[in-house]
Amino acid sequence: MRWSRRSRLRTAGALAVAALFGGTFLSPVAQADVPHAGRLTDLVNSFIGTQNDGNTYPGAAVPFGMVQLSPDTGHNTGYDYTQNRIRGFSMVHLSGVGCGLGGDLPVLPTTGDVTETDNAKYAATFSHDDEKAGPGYYAAGLDSGIKAELTATSRTGVQRYTFPATTKANVLLNAGQSLHKTVSTKVEILNSRTVRTAITGSGFCQDTVPYTVYTVTRFDRPFTSSGTWKDTTVTAGSKTSSATTGGNGAYVRFDTSKDRTVEATTALSYVDAKGAALNLAAEGGRTFDNVHNAAQSTWEKRLGDVKAQGGSDTQRRTFYSSLYRSFLAPNVGNDVDGRYTGWDQNIHRARGFTYYQNLSLWDTYRTQTQLLSLLAPRETRDIALSTIQIDKDSGWLPKWGYGTVETNIMTGDPVTPFLTNAYQQGLLKGHEEEAYRALKKNADGVPPADSPAVGREANKEYLADGFAPYIAGREHVKPGDSDYDHGASATLEYALSDAMLGQMAKDLGHRDDAKRYTERAQNYRTIFDSSTGFFRARDAAGAFTGPADPAESEGFHEGTSWQYQWMVPQDLPGLFGLIGGTDAANSRLDSFFAYDQLLQDPGKTAREVWVNGPYDYYNADKYNPQNEPDLIAPYTYLSTGQPSKTTDVVHAALTLFTDAPTGMTGNDDLGTMSAWNVLSSIGIFPIQPGTDTWGLSTPVFTRVDLTLDRRYYPKGKLTVRAPGTSDANRYIQSAGTDGNDLKTTYLTTDSLRKISDLSFKLGETPSSWGTSKDAAPPALN
Repeated sequence: MRWSRRSRLRTAGALAVAALFGGTFLSPVAQADVPHAGRLTDLVNSFIGTQNDGNTYPGAAVPFGMVQLSPDTGHNTGYDYTQNRIRGFSMVHLSGVGCGLGGDLPVLPTTGDVTETDNAKYAATFSHDDEKAGPGYYAAGLDSGIKAELTATSRTGVQRYTFPATTKANVLLNAGQSLHKTVSTKVEILNSRTVRTAITGSGFCQDTVPYTVYTVTRFDRPFTSSGTWKDTTVTAGSKTSSATTGGNGAYVRFDTSKDRTVEATTALSYVDAKGAALNLAAEGGRTFDNVHNAAQSTWEKRLGDVKAQGGSDTQRRTFYSSLYRSFLAPNVGNDVDGRYTGWDQNIHRARGFTYYQNLSLWDTYRTQTQLLSLLAPRETRDIALSTIQIDKDSGWLPKWGYGTVETNIMTGDPVTPFLTNAYQQGLLKGHEEEAYRALKKNADGVPPADSPAVGREANKEYLADGFAPYIAGREHVKPGDSDYDHGASATLEYALSDAMLGQMAKDLGHRDDAKRYTERAQNYRTIFDSSTGFFRARDAAGAFTGPADPAESEGFHEGTSWQYQWMVPQDLPGLFGLIGGTDAANSRLDSFFAYDQLLQDPGKTAREVWVNGPYDYYNADKYNPQNEPDLIAPYTYLSTGQPSKTTDVVHAALTLFTDAPTGMTGNDDLGTMSAWNVLSSIGIFPIQPGTDTWGLSTPVFTRVDLTLDRRYYPKGKLTVRAPGTSDANRYIQSAGTDGNDLKTTYLTTDSLRKISDLSFKLGETPSSWGTSKDAAPPALN
C-alpha cells in the first residue's frame, strides 16, 4: 500500500527539528521495516487505525491508565493521519470510539507572542517524517522548530518540549476546547511552576449528563511570565479565568536561550482538585526519561505474557499492535487515595479494588472482555466489581459509561453477558449473589424516570409480548440511543442476555429464575418471519414491519437481518430449525460469506465484497467483519459440521488487519476489533459471550505461549501449537490437549485451566475433524 505523505520543501525550522531529534524520525512504514531487537514493544505500530476512521490514537498511555496523552489534529475523535496540523496534546482519548469524546486540556508549545486563542488557528504543522510513537511514548518535530515528546503514568501525562533558543518559549494550556462540548471551565496559575484547571464537559454522540475533570500541571522549572485568555482576549499577568462556553486558557513562558528543554507533568482527577494534587504528588516528580522507561517496561511485561512464534512480519506486527490496543481500556477511575466520583455524582472510596470507568459494553462484551479475562483477570475482576458498584451508587447497572456518567449509547442489554462472563471465568468469587441481584433487577425491570440509565428500555413490552417493538420516530425520553429505534436487534440482545443470566441463575441454585430466563432466551423466535425466513422487526401492535427484503430491513442497530441472523449463540440448533435445518444453514452461511469467491481470492473478497466503509452498516446481505453484530458469525460453521469453513472465513477477515494507518477494520471500539484479531490469530474465540465456551480455529502462528495468572489458571501457562500453519496448510486434521485427542471444536474455561498444551495437526485440505454432531459447541437452551 502506498502511504500518503505531504510533498513540500524543508524549512530551516524543520532542519533544526531534525537536529534536535538527532536525525530524521522514522515514519510508521520505516519503523515497520526495522528488525526489532527482541523487544515486543518494538513490534507495536501505534499509528495503525489512525486513518479511515479506525479512530485510534498514537499517543502515550500505560495499560488501563486514566491518562491517554495524545495529539489532536482536527478529527472529531482526535488524530487523523491524513492531517498535518496538531492543535494540542490532550489528556483523554479512547481507542476507536465513533464520536467525539475526551480531548480535554490540549497543550501546545509555541514561540513568540501569544495572539491567537483558537487552537484550530494556532495549530502547529508537522511531517510524519519527524514523528515517532510506541507503547508509552510519542514524539513529533513541529515545523516551528520545537520537539515535543509525551509519556505517561497511570494518572499523569508527562511532556518534554525542546525549544529553539528564544526568550519567548510558550506552553499554551487550553481549557476551553476539547473533542466534545465544554460546559464550563476554569484556569488558575497557582505559582511560577503550577497551573490548575477544572473542565466540565458533555456530549458523546448525543448530549449526556455533564462530567468534570480536574487537572494540575507542574513544570520542572519556573516560568518567566504567564497570562490567561478568555474568548479572544489575552491578558498578560492574569492568574485566573473562568468561562462557560467559549475559549478559556492559560499560557506560561520560558527563556530557552540556554536551557532549551522544558518538562511538565499533568495529573488528572475526576473527583476534585485535591485528587489531582494527590495524584501528582504520588506519580509525578520523576524525569521524563524515567517515566518513559517505566512505561515501556510495563508494556514489555504486559505484551510478554503472549509470545508468538512464526507468522509473517506483518502478522506479528499487527498482532502485537492489536494486543497493545486491547489493554488501553477500561481506565482507572479512582485517585491514589481510592476516591472516585460515582454515577450519583457523589464522592465514594474504592476499598479492596481499583475502580474503573469507560465501559463500552455493547462493543466489548463479545471479544475484549474475554481476552482480558484470560490475560488480565485481576483487572477484569476489578472492572466487574466497578460495574456492580455503579449499580450500588446510582441504582442501576451501566450500558455505555464514560467517566462519571451514563451515555446510554447503543442498545440491548450488554451488561448481562459482560458480568456473567466474569462470573463464568471465576472472577466474582464472594460477589456472585451481589452481582446476580443487580442483574436480575436489570433483566426484570426498567430504570425509574429519575435515573439517567435507560437499561432495557423496551422491557415492559418484551416481558409482556416476547419482543421489543420497533417504533420509528418515537421521542427519546432520555439522552442516548433507544431500544425502540432498534426493536428487532434489541429483542435478540435481550434474549441472548436472558440465556446467560439463566445459566448463572441455575449455577447459583435459583431454579425458578433459571427456568424463567431460559424460557425467555427463546424469545428470538418471536421476531422470526416464516414468510421470509429471516428475523424481522415488529411494531407495537405485533405486526411485522419494514421491507420484507432482509438486506433492507429496519429495526436492527448498525446492521441488517442478514447480519443479525446468526446472533443466537444460546441456541444455534433451534435457529437452524427455523431456517430449514443444518444444510439450509450451511447454504445460507456460504451465501453470506460469498464463500465460493472467498476460496478463489480471500483478500479481494474481504475488501470488495464484505467491506463497504467503516460506517456502512445497512442495505447489505453480506458479512460485515468490522462491526460487532457479526463478530461471532464465522464461528457458526462450528455448529453446522463444517469447521474448516470457519478457518477460511476467519483467515480472510484477518487480512483486513494491516501494518498501516488504514490497517484497522472499522472503529476499534475500545479494543473490540483488536481483541478479535488477537483471539482469532491464536485460534481460540469466545463463541457464546457471557459463558465460558471457546471455539477453535486454525492459529496464524506456529506457537503461542500464554503466561496466565496461577490464581485462576493453576498451570500458569498455555501453549498453542500449530506446526506448519500457512495460507495453504490451514485445515485442522486433528487436535489434542496435553497429548490427548480432542474431538470437539470447542473448549471451556475449566478445561483450559486443566491443560498446558493445545496442539493442532494441519493439512492442505479439509478433514473430518470436528464434523460430527457431538463435536459442535453445545446450545445453552
